[in-house]
Amino acid sequence: MKSVESRLGKVVLARLYEDEDLLESITQQAKRSGIKTGFFILIGTLKRAKLGFDREGQYQPIAVAGPLEITSCVGNVSIKDGEAFTHAHITVSNDKGEAFGGHTLPGCIVAETGELVLIEAEGIKLQRRLDEKTKLYLWDFGKPSAKRSTS
Repeated sequence: MKSVESRLGKVVLARLYEDEDLLESITQQAKRSGIKTGFFILIGTLKRAKLGFDREGQYQPIAVAGPLEITSCVGNVSIKDGEAFTHAHITVSNDKGEAFGGHTLPGCIVAETGELVLIEAEGIKLQRRLDEKTKLYLWDFGKPSAKRSTS
């Protein structure tokens, strides 16, 4: 395991509006707020969801028709190819209480609202790099320093 320590920086509260794409909106808010590394939580509603399940480095899409409640959406912001990158997992439920979850893909469209709490990890700029083994873009902590540890 590798790790890095940070202090909490700014906290941004934002409301997402009807017909916005969930991932795009979170990424845009991170950019507007100057947050390069951080994490978030989000609740709200969706018109439809597009989830993914990882199979050998490829996300197999799962479409879920709405209306849907976002019972939990958590994730992080890091840097990929020099830009803010949002990685999120989501659980949604339908009007029967059936739950669906997975990797959040573009195409999750906000219904009435989304309530975002975005929290900056101050003083670090966490990068994502392609991992040849998994074929996924994973966190790369770079070279160890006094604030980083390997166990």
